Amino acid sequence: MSTDGAVIATPSFEDAVARYEPVIGLETHVELGTASKMFCGCSTSFGAAPNTQVCPVCLGLPGALPVVNEAAIRFAVMIGLALNCSIASWCRFARKNYFYPDMPKNFQISQYDEPLCSNGWLAVEVDGEVHRVGITRVHLEEDTGKSLHVGGATGRIHGATHSLVDYNRAGIPLVEIVTEPDIRSPEVARAYVEELRELCRSLAVSDVRMEQGSLRCDANVSLRRRPVPGEPDAPFGTRTETKNLNSLRSVERAARYEITRQAALLDGGERIHQETRHFEEASGRTAAGRSKEEATDYRYFPEPDLTPLALTREYIDAVGASLPELPSQRRARLIAEHGFSPRDLVDMSNAGALELVEETIAAGASAPAARKWWLNELARRASDQGVTPAELAIRPVDVARIIELIADGSLTDALARKVIDGVLAGEGDPDEVVSARGLAVVTDDTALSAAVDTAIAASPDLADKVRGGNLNAVGPLVGAVMKAMKGQAVASTVRALLLERLGAA
Repeated sequence: MSTDGAVIATPSFEDAVARYEPVIGLETHVELGTASKMFCGCSTSFGAAPNTQVCPVCLGLPGALPVVNEAAIRFAVMIGLALNCSIASWCRFARKNYFYPDMPKNFQISQYDEPLCSNGWLAVEVDGEVHRVGITRVHLEEDTGKSLHVGGATGRIHGATHSLVDYNRAGIPLVEIVTEPDIRSPEVARAYVEELRELCRSLAVSDVRMEQGSLRCDANVSLRRRPVPGEPDAPFGTRTETKNLNSLRSVERAARYEITRQAALLDGGERIHQETRHFEEASGRTAAGRSKEEATDYRYFPEPDLTPLALTREYIDAVGASLPELPSQRRARLIAEHGFSPRDLVDMSNAGALELVEETIAAGASAPAARKWWLNELARRASDQGVTPAELAIRPVDVARIIELIADGSLTDALARKVIDGVLAGEGDPDEVVSARGLAVVTDDTALSAAVDTAIAASPDLADKVRGGNLNAVGPLVGAVMKAMKGQAVASTVRALLLERLGAA
């Protein structure tokens, strides 16, 4: 609806992007996985009772002085190097001043015009096309506390009867990663956040669990008229910033909604207001928050209680030498060595099983079998238990042994699942479970032949149909034999034996 009350038709997303070019920049906040906070010794563990992990420093009490966490510096440098950034040999912290209930000091220690890392890039691939997203800066800061608005329907301050504040998160080390406005579609925005999440996970600098807030994304979206050949590009439009998107799906959905919303306003001759907005998961819409502040509104000035950081070239080089294999390098290697497809890698990564599959292959399993058992059976069990696959009580070497037993005919897939049950229940390794539960495939021809004869005798009508050429009728007979053998027979072997007995082979 326009400012004069007239209803403005909202275009389809396809129509909006046909006429306007989206310009998207992302600001991603990553909580670092240090044991203590950025400027004090308080614990950073997630889920503690409210306001139990606080001290005079992170509460901003008079006379309490901050001390920089060296591990947070190292983690930030690792991220910057992995993002192809230049690392500053000299930088300092600044005070970002603003009042909000979850800011106990009424300022945040951050970095302003002298970030630790700058001028980098991250390449992402969408539908076979590589997009290079520029990284403006990676800077360190401390996280804020958490406000809980109680009594309203939405969990936001509007309509709430009262608010509570938990300062456990206040002071946790945070890096903010700011892109250039290089992204031109919601799909690329989502792919960038996904790749950044995988990069941080591979560096082991954060658990990057978006559902717990250790990775949060703000999306800056604006529109401009599509370029016309022979004419200079139109200037960027006024942007909005949608705050605290906490899933990959939300990043894409929020950007899509903002594109159509802004296109509708521009079509109606309206102006876009520079403001922060909030994304509503249930409706898929964004709602206005507050007018967007500029840097001058925060009255930045150098933090007087901290000395500047001066990193030597030797320190930076040592951190760079310690970097593990990065996601893009790993993907290239796994495709070359094991024949995985890009889709396979995405699926295994999303399931949290990529490293487990690699370790299972290293233990002797084939790549397709390792992928199959971790991505399907074990990822499902992990999901049912509310844990990650790595938290299951089964090791890659156990899975490799189960795959070996299947390959040599000692187990069927059905029996293998029972072996997994036993391993997860703490009954021992796969061989011990097979022995204790008596799960190996029966190779005794006498026992199998007897079960086949019994099934034929119990169902003469089915047997006659098979003899008459109706091979589909053998299915129930196979099922009867498998039941009698308690699943400890190979179905294809049972079928072949039945057809031979009935003269239909």
